[in-house]
Amino acid sequence: MITSNQNPKLKLVRALLGRPKERREANAFLIEGVRLIEEAVTAGWQFQFVLFSDGLSERGQDLIKVLTAHRVDVEEVAGDLLQKVGETETPQGILAVLEFTDLPIPDSLNFILIPDQIRDPGNLGTLLRTASAAGVQAVFLPPETTDAFAPKVVRSGMGAHFRLPIHSLTWDEIEAQTNGLDVYLADMDGKSCWESDLRTPLALIVGGEAEGASEEARKFAMHKISIPMAGNVESLNAGVAGSVLMFEVVRQRLNV
Repeated sequence: MITSNQNPKLKLVRALLGRPKERREANAFLIEGVRLIEEAVTAGWQFQFVLFSDGLSERGQDLIKVLTAHRVDVEEVAGDLLQKVGETETPQGILAVLEFTDLPIPDSLNFILIPDQIRDPGNLGTLLRTASAAGVQAVFLPPETTDAFAPKVVRSGMGAHFRLPIHSLTWDEIEAQTNGLDVYLADMDGKSCWESDLRTPLALIVGGEAEGASEEARKFAMHKISIPMAGNVESLNAGVAGSVLMFEVVRQRLNV
């Protein structure tokens, strides 16, 4: 049982809560809560270790048994040490440190998401969760987009990280990966998504919350598309706008 706040595992957890540099150097990221850890087990993700505290729910206790059967390093943490080190407002008494794994990019691409300069963790997590649900094949993160493996993004993604290839790339690398795809940029001055043909293989760029898409993204895009809106609403936040457009792609392709 871990009884000291200076335990190396707790120190690593605190480091992973911080900057992307710490996560890259450790080649690891943090997840909290029973459901996310269940998702990681189902996906066959590589665990470094799992920490839990007394008072874990019955579902959580069953999860500990599963993890132990999978020979995962599981250790109990005394008292409120785990609650202090975690980040969630209502901690469930369990967290895990996972190895980074680059899921492979499919050979034949027809639906890619590019979140450009998305800096709000909740918005990026929403985009990733929707992308997974909409059948996006991969997500390419350009420079200046927030770290997809930051704890708040992982929490908002609700398991999308375990199913969806997420790669941080330069614009030159993105161009090479999306060769042959139509590139659409979400833009309030663009053509209505209802009037655009989104059945062709494509990449969708969703710009940031405050400044919109970067100059590089605007140069890279071939088309601009918008979401028709009633009333005096000028725009939607990046997470909602991207979700609407991704499912418009799904709608059009299912109606073929």
